[in-house]
Amino acid sequence: MTSSPHTSALAAFLHGIEIDRLPPGVVDSAKWCLLDTVGCMLFGSPEPWSRIMAAELLDEGSKGSSTIVGHSRQVAAPAAALCNGTAAHGFELDDHLDEAIVHPGAIVVSAALAAAESVDASGSQLLLGIVGGYEILNRLGLAMGVRPSQQGWHKTAVAGPVGAAVAASLTRGCTEAQLFTAIGLACAAASGTKAYASSDDGGMEKRMHAGRAAEAGVRMAQLAARGFTAPDTAVEGRFGLLHVMSGEHARAPLLSDGLGEHWAVEHVYVKLYPCCAWIQAAAQQLVSLRGPVPLAPGRIRRVRVGVSAYAGAQNGNPAPRDTMGAQFSIQYCCALALTGDPSDPAAYAPEAVAAPDWQSLAQRIEIFTDPEMEAAYPMHYGARVELELDDGRCMTSARLDPHGMPADPCSNAERLDKFTRLASRVRTLEQTQQIITMARGAEQLPGVRAFARLLGC
Repeated sequence: MTSSPHTSALAAFLHGIEIDRLPPGVVDSAKWCLLDTVGCMLFGSPEPWSRIMAAELLDEGSKGSSTIVGHSRQVAAPAAALCNGTAAHGFELDDHLDEAIVHPGAIVVSAALAAAESVDASGSQLLLGIVGGYEILNRLGLAMGVRPSQQGWHKTAVAGPVGAAVAASLTRGCTEAQLFTAIGLACAAASGTKAYASSDDGGMEKRMHAGRAAEAGVRMAQLAARGFTAPDTAVEGRFGLLHVMSGEHARAPLLSDGLGEHWAVEHVYVKLYPCCAWIQAAAQQLVSLRGPVPLAPGRIRRVRVGVSAYAGAQNGNPAPRDTMGAQFSIQYCCALALTGDPSDPAAYAPEAVAAPDWQSLAQRIEIFTDPEMEAAYPMHYGARVELELDDGRCMTSARLDPHGMPADPCSNAERLDKFTRLASRVRTLEQTQQIITMARGAEQLPGVRAFARLLGC
């Protein structure tokens, strides 16, 4: 009898999924997740952290048949997953699973695509890896609860290797025993603290969290396929991942409850602004209140933003100094929402962050814990905003869910627009359309290499 019965049941379920027996909406959602993440990879590939990571792996001389986005040389699958996961997670535009508090796409898609390309797996196998990776990452995040985040762990990086291991294993056509072992091995790679959220200068560290998780998961899947073993207590047992991260707060039954009733890949949060998920609701509402034309800073008399206690503690730095700090500052993003364009990545560049007008306004924005938003966290990432202008007008708004969340999802047209905008940074319109066509018809691909190599140089 395994010491991780819920993990064992989940692994057996995921190993048994077949593309032709999945609900059509699940397959369609997996294709949208593939496209959204690839868009984030393409946009993120020229960023300094992505270029540094790619240079490091290419200098190592990694040999293989997997593509690093933006580069012509192929490398080993773990190396490609590391680089592409870093690029996808590198500008705070990648998708999110709300209550689980994890970013799935940058990890799962990066791992599945790299593993699939290494063996030229079919598009259907790629989609199975995405579906399975999202599912276990969501369930593991739910089973951990909020305690790891409160202790300063970045749950995306902690749970991520497990999601990547499942994605890579299913994509490669592993056995059920190998899948269970890969999950256990991936638990040993759990890591990633939130030091970036406690500094004015967040640096590049968070950018690689998804990449490192994707890399680890692919590696563990490969090791499991070769016969490397893991303890069956790795997830649920004493000193297993749930015990270490969440202790008595862990809820292991959530790993296997209601399998097949709901699919995580159908309930993702598609982000519209390149900033932290907890900030989007406030920024969206302030854009709506101010109207279509940005306000002059001098017109803004008073701004108050009510959020959960966690969001206030993590995202309450009024004086960020770099891109990472700005993307995690409620005050900066709200100042930007009122006086600029929070959807514009250029507004988070270091020179923009240093602009006196935005910095001055950010320092005047008051953050408070709102009881409704506190009670709704982490199922909802809401905010209440209060805006007073120089002419005496006072406006208020409250939303539990920003646009893009499952409760208020993006339309297919919005998803296509987001991808096109992101891809246009490095691809022509014709190339962008070719990527869209192949991603949206992924289940028809006999092998994924042709698709993956559209993402190289």
